[in-house]
Amino acid sequence: MQHNWRHIDRMVPLAEAWDSGASAWTAARREAYANDQGAATSLVAVTARTNRQKSDQDLAEWLPPAPEAQCRYVGEWVSTKLRWQLAADTAELEALKMFAEGPCEDSIVSYTPAP
Repeated sequence: MQHNWRHIDRMVPLAEAWDSGASAWTAARREAYANDQGAATSLVAVTARTNRQKSDQDLAEWLPPAPEAQCRYVGEWVSTKLRWQLAADTAELEALKMFAEGPCEDSIVSYTPAP
């Protein structure tokens, strides 16, 4: 399968970060988040199609279509949220609970706090 990697996307989109606490950050912290290269999962290469599908949706609204990629995606989402101390809304928490108690129960999430 050939992929046309054209976009670098944030694991947690800027609009979602804004709604999850970034709106209270300084401009410098928001810029650091937008350009975060300190964690391998903060910025990811995606196809143009995936980028359009995901848009600014959160974990409760969009997941990779391939089931084998979903636990990795969930783990990277949580890692990014924890790294930047971003909040999760009720729908997100419910989705996370479903994965944590189901297909991803053996997943381990690790992160380094953002500077």
